[in-house]
Amino acid sequence: MARKKIALIGAGNIGGTMAQLCALKGLGDVVLYDVIDGLPQGKALDLLQSAPIENFDIKITGTTKYEDIAGTDVCIVTAGIARKPGMSRDDLVGTNAKIMRQVAEGIKTYAPNAFVIVVTNPLDAMVTLTKRVTAFPKNRVVGQSGILDSSRYRTFTAQELNVSVASVSALVLGGHGDDMVPVRSSCLVCGVPIEKLIPSRRLDEIEARVRNAGGEIVALLKTGSAFYSPASAAIRMVEAYFGDKKEILPCAAYLEGEYGINGYYFGVPVLIGAGGVEKVVEIELSPQEKKAMEQSFAHVKELVQAMDKLLAGN
Repeated sequence: MARKKIALIGAGNIGGTMAQLCALKGLGDVVLYDVIDGLPQGKALDLLQSAPIENFDIKITGTTKYEDIAGTDVCIVTAGIARKPGMSRDDLVGTNAKIMRQVAEGIKTYAPNAFVIVVTNPLDAMVTLTKRVTAFPKNRVVGQSGILDSSRYRTFTAQELNVSVASVSALVLGGHGDDMVPVRSSCLVCGVPIEKLIPSRRLDEIEARVRNAGGEIVALLKTGSAFYSPASAAIRMVEAYFGDKKEILPCAAYLEGEYGINGYYFGVPVLIGAGGVEKVVEIELSPQEKKAMEQSFAHVKELVQAMDKLLAGN
């Protein structure tokens, strides 16, 4: 049985980390693409030289040619500029939209049957543009967002209670920005509602930290943004797809009436299996959470409209 092929578009920190995770997990052969000649080739060679130590046999290729992604089963897109201290994800929209348009054209031409996962920020706008340019069906273009944000919510909650992260379940929905929605009503610790364990005021502080978690890392790194956790989140989606796991994960999916939204990408729970995004799962939200989702969606609409104006001027 032939190995799967995974194209990682963008060989920066997230791309390199994802390549390593693909190798260690034995998910399939990897093509690492970047426009900077030498960067993907160097990282691919470095990873290959760890194969005898880590005991993996997958192929890892570095390239600057889109034709080398031909036949890929999954394309994960991280291409674009990263945030710098003081920048929001939205500040990246102009530059990254131009890059994303070229990337999507390359995927459309050379990997027309791929399942596409977008990681590039601002996520909600970039995944929208990818679907438009590729014209792929909605089940084959998805954004990585809520998996990472929910992981951050679980991390901070577990730290607060000094318990294992495995004991905490949490969900973050909405746009992948400063107005994302930590769904407090769905946060449980070993089945116990979080509000019974942590005071409301402290939960407000934890959820504020979740919303700014990416910015917190940017401020600490000073020369880049988060990469270990976003890489893990994207690879989790690949595992669900390749394994036909039917796993419910919070992702940026194209909505057609679900949650009262039509024609936009938005962070919601979805079922991922061999068919890609096989189903949007609608859950019950509190009145406060519904209001927060409406506010988050209004921001997503503004962001997409701003992107459209910028692209129309170029």
